[in-house]
Amino acid sequence: MVGLDDGLILKLFPPFLRGQFESERISLTQLRGRLGVPIPEIVLEGERDRWPYLVITRLCGVVGSEAWPVLPEDQKERVLARIGETIAQVQRVPVGALGRIEPRWPQFIAQQIAGCRARHERLGLPAKFLHGLDDLLADAEVLTALEGPPVILTGEYIPENFLLSCDDGDWRLSGLIDFGDVMTGRAEYDLLGPSAFMTAGMPGRVRSLFRGYGYSGAEFDFTLKRRLMALLLLHRFSDPVRHICIEGWQDQASNLLELQELLWPD
Repeated sequence: MVGLDDGLILKLFPPFLRGQFESERISLTQLRGRLGVPIPEIVLEGERDRWPYLVITRLCGVVGSEAWPVLPEDQKERVLARIGETIAQVQRVPVGALGRIEPRWPQFIAQQIAGCRARHERLGLPAKFLHGLDDLLADAEVLTALEGPPVILTGEYIPENFLLSCDDGDWRLSGLIDFGDVMTGRAEYDLLGPSAFMTAGMPGRVRSLFRGYGYSGAEFDFTLKRRLMALLLLHRFSDPVRHICIEGWQDQASNLLELQELLWPD
C-alpha cells in the first residue's frame, strides 16, 4: 500500500493475491453508500505487469490498534456497540457478486473442521482444551450450518482494520478498512474478531458489542456461545494462544466450556 497525493492510496496486489484484489474491489463497490461508517472509495483500478491495483481514498482517523489501549472503559463500550451496529449493517447489504467469491461457506466449514485439531496442536493450544475439541467438532457442522442466505463476512473486525477519531475527548468509529479477505457465510463468524481482540471477557464490553449487533439478553444463551466457540476454533486465522486478549486466560479456564463462559460472560 502506497500513499499518494490528494488523499489517495495505491494498493498493489501480487499476482498470487488476485483473489484478494477481487474481494477488495467487489466489496468496496457493493458496500458503497450503504453503511453509516466511512469506507474507502475506488478512484481507479487497473493492472501493471500482471499486478492488479486499486487507487482508493484515504480515510481520516487513527488506526484502532494504536488508539484502543488509551480509550477510557466507557468509550471502549461505546465503540464496541458501534462496531456491532456496523457488522449488522454490512450483513444487511445484499451479497451481490460477492456470492461468487471462494470458498463457499459449506466447503469452507468442512475444510476447517477437517484440519482443526492438527492446526491447534501445531499452534500449541494446551492439552486441556484439546481434550474437548473432538466433542465440539462433532457438533460443529450443525452448529455452523447456514439457516438462511449467506451474508457478507470480512472475517477481520479487529483493531488494525478500524479507524478511530477523537472529538473533544470523545472517541468514535470513523472508518472501516481492508476487505481483502471478504467471503460470505454465517453471520456470527464476524463477531469473533472483536470477541478475541477487544472485549477481553469483560461483561460490559461483551454486552455492548452484542446489543449493538442486535442480540437481546435472551438470545445470548448456551447454544449461541457454543456456536461462537466452534467458529472461533474454525476461523480462517484461528490462534487462541496468541489472539485471545484476556490476561491469564489459560489459567482461568479448565476446558472449552469454561473458556466460552470466560469469553462471553452473561
